[in-house]
Formats: sequence, structure tokens, C-alpha cells
Amino acid sequence: MISVDNIKKRAEVWLGDEFNEETRQEVRSMIAGDEKKLIDAFYQDLEFGTGGLRGIMGAGTNRMNIYTLGMATQGLSNYLIKQFGNKGIRVAIAYDCRNNSRYFAETTASIFSANGFEVLLFSSLRPTPELSYAIRHYKCKSGVVITASHNPPEYNGYKAYWNDGGQVVAPHDTAIIDEVRKITSVTQIKFDGNKKNIKTLGTETDDLFLKEVLKMSLNPDVIKKQSNIGIVYTPIHGTGGQVIPTALKMFGFSNIIDVPEQNIVDGNFPTVKSPNPEEPDALKLAIKKAEETNAELVMASDPDADRLGLAVRDRNGKFVLLNGNQTGVILTYYILSQYKSKNMYKGNEYIINTIVTSDLFDRVAEGHNVECYNVLTGFKFFAELIRNLEGKKKYIGGGEESYGYLPGDYVRDKDAVGSCALAAEATAWARSQGMSLYELLIVIYIKYGFYKERLLNIVRKGKEGAEEIRNMMNEYRKNPPQTINSSKVVKIIDYEEQISKDFITGKRSKTDLIKSDVLQFLLEDGSKISVRPSGTEPKIKFYFSVNTRLSSKSEFEAAEKILDQRLEGIIKDLKLL
Repeated sequence: MISVDNIKKRAEVWLGDEFNEETRQEVRSMIAGDEKKLIDAFYQDLEFGTGGLRGIMGAGTNRMNIYTLGMATQGLSNYLIKQFGNKGIRVAIAYDCRNNSRYFAETTASIFSANGFEVLLFSSLRPTPELSYAIRHYKCKSGVVITASHNPPEYNGYKAYWNDGGQVVAPHDTAIIDEVRKITSVTQIKFDGNKKNIKTLGTETDDLFLKEVLKMSLNPDVIKKQSNIGIVYTPIHGTGGQVIPTALKMFGFSNIIDVPEQNIVDGNFPTVKSPNPEEPDALKLAIKKAEETNAELVMASDPDADRLGLAVRDRNGKFVLLNGNQTGVILTYYILSQYKSKNMYKGNEYIINTIVTSDLFDRVAEGHNVECYNVLTGFKFFAELIRNLEGKKKYIGGGEESYGYLPGDYVRDKDAVGSCALAAEATAWARSQGMSLYELLIVIYIKYGFYKERLLNIVRKGKEGAEEIRNMMNEYRKNPPQTINSSKVVKIIDYEEQISKDFITGKRSKTDLIKSDVLQFLLEDGSKISVRPSGTEPKIKFYFSVNTRLSSKSEFEAAEKILDQRLEGIIKDLKLL
């Protein structure tokens, strides 16, 4: 364990002339009087992981600033030169609404340009999926988006992409990390850029991107008849406002209602506790607007517009929030059912979900004779699989429980733009069938099984929190529960050890995915509990899934109550609340 004296020595390095005065002043202040802040800022290096960087902004080795970002960019530059030579490398850069995002994007552009790259920098904030599209369209070797997704306002981040438009995966991920670790001093960073190498991307790229989104429409004739559906959309102060209302209009929807307070671009996110469409508070203003205007659908995207939250009216006309599994299943069912009804299948289609996402995705795919692949958490694994199967099989949809969906392969990351448009179209189609979107979900449950999920996040911040999370995972591995909520644990899957243990047959088998710090407990009653530390936030995540048969709409409320009780029993038995 690193001592406080050693932490102070690490901090004193940041008082050198190679750091700007603002940084030096912040470090002096921490050394003089805020030991806890000093420890958190310098006890480790902000890790350039397989998804890039994400951290609290401020001075320090464990903070998001131009120096930690600079080391990441220089390391990435060095790797790109090793891979592609020192001529003809083109990269794209986008950024979201967060504080310092433009500053960080310009710094990244300067470093890339100083390394001799042609840099395509968006003129203003843009959604992450548009960055993914731009990389492929402009034949870039790599790309970066400055965002911390849905994290609190004090965070920012840096996501690195490869030439297929997907986030970096093996073998490039670890190789880039090695290059970043070789940058041991800020003096190794080429900060002095070449402005001649930096070009601006503007609305012409929006137009190209939106044309691809429009190709995802499956029922334009239905929309013509249902174009007046009331749709409230909020970007929660972020990038979605740049393109999502335009996408909805291009699809044919005319009654799009905004939330003026949340149209304002602001990295402090003044109207919400957290800019996270998973959180009920984030949709409060939009739901209020929907009630005032008698709208049918509420949609919210996160700051970089790669994730989507929905609220729909239940059978009593009250707005309820859909979780990520429910939204994903509706979008997937809509795509698969329309492919079937329009005879669009060629026999090589597939969908993707993740190991912590609802098994209902698998059931819906089975019902349509479509293959469903289960990958580790993160859309970089979607992109990797799509690339590996390109020319052999066709990806047509999928998503993950954390509110990320991709309705086609025009980009290689989750996309709230296309997902918003398709969710609105699914609503129009459901209405044309005499149903609301909520009633469509119940129909899916009747056909394929009533699955209900819950996510529980336990936040543990700082150095002590990280250690506590590690200890929790270690304890589950050393002393796994034999029963949970009076139901036997019949199988444990440890993706870190890459072992699946079946306690009914006694069989041990190897998992076919790469190592990941995830544990799953499968119960005799069909319940599933997944546990993993978050890769981007200071928390450990518990995913709970329970299911039962549903015979009719009239049984829905009673069945839901039983599943809720089962979920509460599991959480109580694990002593998590």
C-alpha cells in the first residue's frame, strides 16, 4: 500500500514548470491542507483501460485532466504509428456537453496533429454513435470521443475507437495500454499541434449519418397514419438535441414535444440529480410535460446520446418507466416480427445481448428462429462480433440492460438516435394493432415468458471503496451461497476463472468468453443473479432476474406481484439492503 509520504512525493512532481499554473495551484492547495483529496488524486494513475479513461476532473495522476488525457493520446498515437506507419493516418474526434469537453477535444486534436495525423474534429458537440459512423465513413484508423456518458457532473472521460468504428478490443486494447504506460512524463507528450492537420466536421456528417438511421425504418406507411403520436423527447442537456428530433421528423413524426429547460447544453446538468436515463429523476420534467400535453411516449437520451430511457402509459394511463431489458426486448421483438411478416429473412440473421441482460432476448430470438449471441458487458464486444461475422451473417438488432441498443450495423456502438426513432415507430405500429407499447410488452410476456429484472448498484468511492469491492468479489468466490431466497444454487459461472460449475450434474466446463470479473448464480426456480464491479464507476453491480409463465393479460398484475416479492426476497437474503 502506497504511503502518504510517497503520495506527497508523487504530487510534488506536479509542481514542475511543465504543468500549467492552474494545475500547480490546485496541487499546492491539496498538499497544504486536504490530505484525503490529495490521496484520492494521487494514490494511483488514472488507468487507461480497455475502454479508455474516465474519472473526476482535476489535478492529479488519478484525475481527468489534459496531462492524463495527453499521456493516453500520445500512447495511442505511438501505437497507431507502429501499426500503420507515420503517414496517412486519419482520426476523428467528437465530444459531448460536459465541462471541459471542448477543451479536452482540442487538446486531443493538437496532440494527434503534432504526431502528423490528419484530424477530423467535429465543430460542436455530437452523439457518440455519430463518431462511430464518421470513423467508418471517412476511413479513419482510430477515433476518440470525450464523454463520461451518464456519470455525475464532476466526471469526464475519453473513449478510444478502432478503424471499424467500435471501441478498441483485443489485441489492440492491451497493446495500447502498454504504449500509454511507456509515457512516464508529460514531457513526452507532443502538445504543440499543427493546425493545418486539423479539419472540421459539420452538418454534412449529420446528414450522412441520419440517412443511415432512416434506412432502419420498417413501416413508413404505418407512421404516415400515426404521425400525430405525442412524443416528448429530452436530451438532458446533452448531444441528442443535435440530431434526435431531426431523426424523428425524418421518420415522419410530426408531434414532437421538447422540454425547454433540458434543451440547454450544460455540463452541470442543473435540472437533474444525475443525467442518467436509468434514474427516475432524470425523466421527471419530461413526464410532467407529457402529462400536460397528453403525449403517449417519453424518451430521454444521456449526455452523449448512446443510451435511451423510455416512459410509457400503463393500462391505467399512468406513465411508468421501462427498464433497459424491457425497452431492448420491445425493440428486438419489433425488428424480428417485422422481418418475419415482411418475409425479409434470408436465414443468416442474428441478434446480440450480454450475459447480464434478460434471457427474454434469447426466448424471443428462439421464437423467430434467429440466432442470439451472448457477449460480455460492453458494446465493444458487439462491434467485435459484428466485424468477425461480416459477410457471413447479418446483424439486425440487439441491446444490453444498461439502456444501450443498436438497431442495425450502420454504427458499431450503442445508438440512442436510431433507437429513439425505432421506439417511436414501434409505438406507431403497436397503435395500428390496437395496442399501446406497454400492452405490446405484456403480449411478449405471454408468448415467451414473464421475465422481470432489477439492478442494484452499491457505490463505494475512493481507494477504500475500491478495496471493499474487491473484497466482496473475493468473498463470493471463496464462500458462495448454497441457497438464495430458499432456492438452491444449481450453477455458478465464474467468468474470471472461466469455469461453469453445475451442481446437479457435477459437471465443470470452461466458458467460451474472455476473462471478465463477473459471477453468476443460477437458482433452481429459474432466477439468475449476476455480480460484477463496474468498469467505469466506483460501484459493484448486482443484476437480478426472475421469471414465470403468464397465460393472459388478466393475470399480469398478480404475476408481477409474485415476481416483485421474489426479487425482494433475493435482495434481502443476500443482505444487500
